[in-house]
Amino acid sequence: MIKISAAITAVGGYVPDFILTNKILETMVDTNDEWITSRTGIKERRILKGANKGTSFLAIQAAKDLIQKNNLDPTTIDLVVVATATPDMKASSTSAFTASEIGATNAFAFDLDAACSSFLFGMSVVARYIESRIYKKILLIGADKNSSMINYQDRATCIIFGDGAGAVLFEPNDEGYGVKDEYLRSDGSGREFLRATHGGSSNAITEDSLKENSHFVYQDGKTVFKNAVFNMADAAEKILKRNDLDNDKMDWLVAHQANKRIIDATANRINLDPQKVMTNIEKYGNTTSGTLPLLLSDYESQLKKGDNLIFAAFGGGFNWGSIYLKWAYNT
Repeated sequence: MIKISAAITAVGGYVPDFILTNKILETMVDTNDEWITSRTGIKERRILKGANKGTSFLAIQAAKDLIQKNNLDPTTIDLVVVATATPDMKASSTSAFTASEIGATNAFAFDLDAACSSFLFGMSVVARYIESRIYKKILLIGADKNSSMINYQDRATCIIFGDGAGAVLFEPNDEGYGVKDEYLRSDGSGREFLRATHGGSSNAITEDSLKENSHFVYQDGKTVFKNAVFNMADAAEKILKRNDLDNDKMDWLVAHQANKRIIDATANRINLDPQKVMTNIEKYGNTTSGTLPLLLSDYESQLKKGDNLIFAAFGGGFNWGSIYLKWAYNT
């Protein structure tokens, strides 16, 4: 039997119109452009404005971008997965609504949450569905409205996060392109260092919690930074060694856009030419589940059939890992 792999055949992306610059943040919290840029690499981030617009709005726009650019009939999509840490609401599937709104009427849908590693873990899940030979077209969307859980008086977090979404279509491939290998890990002892304490099933939102702002994201920056630097680089290095990929054979590092210093540390660990590192953190900040597909959307025109891509991410939980994918088409 011919081996089937899950290949990316189309991408799309969306970011909101409103641009929250470092200069604007200077008027909101005790910070400045030089401090933010030197520590994170971020110059601006996009924020979704408008009543009742949530993560599904971002996901729908990214999916529509993919559908329109590729003249895709949405009724041929078998599965829609929305990777997100900020679903529209509790007890109701963001992905099901997204699928209906884009016309994917023959698809089933579900949400997947692994914090900033959501899209990366989603790639693994989608690959298994494709390899099963039951499903032919799967839409994986990474989307987050991070502004919904950010305290814009907390300079430790409000400078980092933005809103955005990217969409990727996976299809079967028998030519050796697509997902080749993965190394994924989790460590639940890290959940205290990056969290929004109130609002989940363990701790309901109360009058006191609202006063204490504990429904917003809290991050122990030093601990998260240290773990992200080590684990993202370690996972990428393991994938490279396991697949005999050196600097010459590797074409792109597609790294989670959490902090420019983390991205640089990962590239340095694997001795990668900086020209082979995808970055857009300066424009969008950390869009959580949206970072990896937004990189593909921004860099699609530069990708060539047969390119070796190494994906790497780290997120709250802790969750992290790396995936090796061979690009399947020219643009």
